[in-house]
Amino acid sequence: MPGGNKNAIIAGCGTHHIAVQTRDWEASMRLYRDVLGMEVVAEFGSAERKIVLLDIGDGSHMELFAPTAESPGEGADSPNDPVTHFALAVADTRAATEHVRAAGYEITVEPKDLELGAMKVTIAFFIGPCGEVVEFFQTH
Repeated sequence: MPGGNKNAIIAGCGTHHIAVQTRDWEASMRLYRDVLGMEVVAEFGSAERKIVLLDIGDGSHMELFAPTAESPGEGADSPNDPVTHFALAVADTRAATEHVRAAGYEITVEPKDLELGAMKVTIAFFIGPCGEVVEFFQTH
């Protein structure tokens, strides 16, 4: 990371990924992978709902979710649609979660360890002051 990490409160904090709910999987892959040159670094999800993590080029990522029958359509009544959440890279998901909990924010997903393809991670989610969904994302 150029210049090193300057966040003195949340160790290792930086942008990990921005999650986007696609409306057209092939069109989204064509733009992000083929036109913008983002490399697929992990594929996970299920047969019913593919998810890919693409390296933007600087170590931060775009996470694409394939549409489902329940996915919002054009003109969806969601202030952030098609962005579903953003993830902050952290050195310690559990410590970061306790820090925001102590500050009074609602934790919606407690820290949990997952394997996303070949990637081992610890994640947690909380709600920001304006209803935004924020994820802590620690890679191992």
